[in-house]
Amino acid sequence: MLRKLVLATRNPGKIEEFKELLQPLNLEIWSLKDFPGLKLPPETGCTFKENAVLKARFVSSLTGLPALGDDSGLEVEALSGAPGVYSSRFAGEGATDAQNNEKLLGLLRGYPEEKRRARFRCVLALCTPEGDIYTGEGCLEGVITTEARGTYGFGYDPLFLLPEVGKTLGELDPKVKNTLSHRARALQSLWPALLRVFGLSADAHG
Repeated sequence: MLRKLVLATRNPGKIEEFKELLQPLNLEIWSLKDFPGLKLPPETGCTFKENAVLKARFVSSLTGLPALGDDSGLEVEALSGAPGVYSSRFAGEGATDAQNNEKLLGLLRGYPEEKRRARFRCVLALCTPEGDIYTGEGCLEGVITTEARGTYGFGYDPLFLLPEVGKTLGELDPKVKNTLSHRARALQSLWPALLRVFGLSADAHG
């Protein structure tokens, strides 16, 4: 049985992370890069879950394959949970990672470490062509640094410090990050649904 899953993203960092995390399932992983003419609809949801379901449902309906939609972002306590669902466009539509990071650092300038607490939150949605929808969520707690550190990862990774290891996600080897990340935790909670959809046994551990 050929088992195909489409990732509802073109983000190269996310694609590589998901491919690594999904390896135990031995699936054929596709992404929007394999469907050049397929453009995701605007993220009109007010929550990560709404946006994740929107993307997964849209891609599954157009490809006729199970699709995995992801919506994730950074929630900073001192900013009342911002940037949240607007994380990828915090500095405006089409903003680069560097521009988003610069805006965040500017807003937190002068804040002491105890007021720079933040979390990465990820919600995943798995949708099938038959219309079944499954979701999973994961969070990672940390602190926003005062300057970028590290060259690994993407997005806000160079600013997100894990106090227990003394490094930012941008300083962690990708294989280490993949065992800790909010996406890894969200995928773990979705694992039983993935096994069910693809008819796999519980021996395929995440």
